[in-house]
Amino acid sequence: MNVYAVIETGGKQYLVKPDDTLRVERLAKEVGEKIDVRPVLAVSDGAALTVGKPEVGRAKVSAVVLEHIRGPKLVSFKKKRRKGYSRKLGHRQELSVLKIESVETSETETRNGT
Repeated sequence: MNVYAVIETGGKQYLVKPDDTLRVERLAKEVGEKIDVRPVLAVSDGAALTVGKPEVGRAKVSAVVLEHIRGPKLVSFKKKRRKGYSRKLGHRQELSVLKIESVETSETETRNGT
């Protein structure tokens, strides 16, 4: 089995593995900055799964911020028929692209995709 973890950021949960890239809501970090993503809700070292209550205490996911981007435009269109009312709203979410470097289990051992 592979090493993986379940993390929470921006109110959403993500299953991540070493060397994954993922797009999360904008983080207040600089491009190239290394961060430790917390809380870690669950972590697997390849043999055993540890599920936190609500988080795994000493588990850590290390990542680096690759870039800040804007997501695709989402359009919300409201209309009331026969009333002459229509409203078009647009929105683009600010995102950060992260590259997961390592997933560390609750022991002090580091697993790098092996």
